[in-house]
Amino acid sequence: MPTSLHLLAEAPAQLLPARELMAFTLASHIILVPLGVAFPFITLVMHYRGLRRKDATALLLARRWSAVMAVQFAVGIVTGTMLSFEFGLLWPGLMGRWGDVFGIGFGVEAWAFFLEAVLIAIYLYGWRRLKPRTHFLLALPLPATALLGAFGILAANSWMNTPQGFSLDAEGNPVDVNVRQAIFTPMFGPQYWHFVVAMIVTAGFMVAGVYAVGWLRGRRDRYHRIGFAVPFTIAAVAAPLQFILGDAIARSVFHKQPVKFAAMEIVWETDTRVPEYLYGRLQEDGTVSGGIKIPLLDSVLAGFSPDTKVVGLTSVPADERPTALQATIAHWGFDTMVFIGTALVLLALWYGLVWLRHRRLPASPWFYRSAACAGVASVLAVECGWITTEVGRQPWIVYQNMRVAEAVTSTRSTSLWIMLGVVVVVYVFLFGSFLAVLLKMRTRWRLADEQQSAGGPGHVPEADAPYGPRGPLPAGTGAARSEDGRP
Repeated sequence: MPTSLHLLAEAPAQLLPARELMAFTLASHIILVPLGVAFPFITLVMHYRGLRRKDATALLLARRWSAVMAVQFAVGIVTGTMLSFEFGLLWPGLMGRWGDVFGIGFGVEAWAFFLEAVLIAIYLYGWRRLKPRTHFLLALPLPATALLGAFGILAANSWMNTPQGFSLDAEGNPVDVNVRQAIFTPMFGPQYWHFVVAMIVTAGFMVAGVYAVGWLRGRRDRYHRIGFAVPFTIAAVAAPLQFILGDAIARSVFHKQPVKFAAMEIVWETDTRVPEYLYGRLQEDGTVSGGIKIPLLDSVLAGFSPDTKVVGLTSVPADERPTALQATIAHWGFDTMVFIGTALVLLALWYGLVWLRHRRLPASPWFYRSAACAGVASVLAVECGWITTEVGRQPWIVYQNMRVAEAVTSTRSTSLWIMLGVVVVVYVFLFGSFLAVLLKMRTRWRLADEQQSAGGPGHVPEADAPYGPRGPLPAGTGAARSEDGRP
């Protein structure tokens, strides 16, 4: 039986650097994806609140968030374009043979990016230039275009996990393509909704985390309370739903990709009454070292009964399943994602219980410390989810139809390692510039607010006002500052 080392030795030399380059660019891009997919929705919720309640503070937050949205979108275009190029440069075998089947997903994403760019430009331009109602209505399609982009990418990825919508000719090439079936594969629904809700949860906690840090530093005015409460509430509502969707997609993997499920749960032999391992490392001989073993739990989670049969890795030959190392990586990614998701649900319950009992935000510093960490933890959970999805599918790039080694470029490995080094340097500069711009914007906004408090509207740039010059707020606008903890 081949071991992991034997399988690695048989792989093309360029496979490892190609994988590392793709992994680095994807892991970098995915940091921006939650803001790209869900931040427009969160911004429009804040915008609606401002218009509905005539709340100048909410409108100011929405306007500032729209500027952040634009900067994030610009950086996301660069990193997303790089990924698109890599599909053709690193995996020509995939695109050459299968591009006609699943490539429509990338076309949908491209159109979504284009529409989103136009709508963001209109939204930014519309502040102080359009009537408030008109401006808001023109921005309403923004979340839909963001979801359309996610639709394209998830359609392509779900097809790679459960390919369908084609027949094979005598030479093994796809023919008779059915586009509808190629888009709506068995894994598309579970993957798409799990991804979309994950983006809402992550973006909400990321944005709220910024204002949680402000709370911990003593900035407890109404601006920071609303800036925290709105995105955190959205994330807190979505977090339990995401937990349910996560369970549903794991069960879909159990039925549609049993070998991947075996890797996620490090199940070696097909059996019933299978235990669950919390972490732990799968060895070449099928034993598990380390971790916490919970008897029967894996079978119960998979089929609601200890008698549920769980397919093991040995159900297929060694060259058709993840190696022991790959299975361990997928397992650790899956467990980490689940643990973070559970912690976020508990944080959301803490928030909800305080609000239901006292109609105010929590006052405990530990809550805000946890909230400040929730954004980073959410991004880590998203990264772990993609690791589980991609590593668990190995050695297939198209499940049971094409191996990763068959799709990789013939470019020399040395050139790919050099390319990886260049990309790392460029991305460090790109994300450093992104962070510098955000900090510059924060400093300018904070200075404007301090001048507003100290010297009146004459000291504040007129462009800082959402609709019309800033000035003393009329009574009843809902923007007066208060200290009761309520947004």
